[in-house]
Amino acid sequence: MKKLSILAVAFAAIVFASCGGQKSGQNNEGADSLKSFEQEQIEASIKMHFDSLASELGKLKQLPIMEKNGSLKLTDEEKQVKPDYLLNPSVAENATTLAEKYRVISALQVDKEIAKLYDMNVDEYDKAITKLAADINDPSFKAIDDTADIFKTTEDLYKAMNENGRINYFWQIVATSLVEQLYATSQNTDKFITAFNDDAAANVTFRIILIQDAIDRLTEYDAELAPVAEAIKPLTVLNATTVDELKAQLVEAKEKIAQTRNALLK
Repeated sequence: MKKLSILAVAFAAIVFASCGGQKSGQNNEGADSLKSFEQEQIEASIKMHFDSLASELGKLKQLPIMEKNGSLKLTDEEKQVKPDYLLNPSVAENATTLAEKYRVISALQVDKEIAKLYDMNVDEYDKAITKLAADINDPSFKAIDDTADIFKTTEDLYKAMNENGRINYFWQIVATSLVEQLYATSQNTDKFITAFNDDAAANVTFRIILIQDAIDRLTEYDAELAPVAEAIKPLTVLNATTVDELKAQLVEAKEKIAQTRNALLK
């Protein structure tokens, strides 16, 4: 997996190739110096853009259904009807590539939190998540207090994954965790939407925009992100600014969200 700096150099190479790569009035040394300077500027510009996206993402609160001790409370009666739409922890065994493991671990963490809302036993989730974390062996996970919080995709995690050359996988995690949260919300909209306010509804749209922007830019350099970019395109139908709008859009887009989830976790 290429580091961000390597991606930027690759992008710079494309730019110079398209410009013919020549400076007729300069000697080779002068041309190389100019090229190096321009490459540095391009690299700095690209890095600044991704840093900005991650920073904006970090400012957003978690979706309400994922907030510990948040406003979403289930009654004892509601807890009796266990959700049948959560992933079985055994899906971890089907993840073979590193990209798949990153996507599955983030989705399982989302489902684990939802299972806890229903007072379900999460031991199997813990085992699967621990096994995946060991397989992934990403030193970046040390940047967060608890491996089980990978789905939160904090700015600290972004910086660590950037430094460790795993920036592409950060966006895999971000995309999958958001899709899984939207999927869960769409499966129980009447209840889960009660935890949203208008700001939270608008934040969903903003998350989608930020994630799509980053993944679209990185897809040119990382083939593993291509299916992710394609899978999340249907999410553009979610453009709510109020709770009522989000509720209506989730109902209408329920099938598209399910298809997106299947594409990411198949």
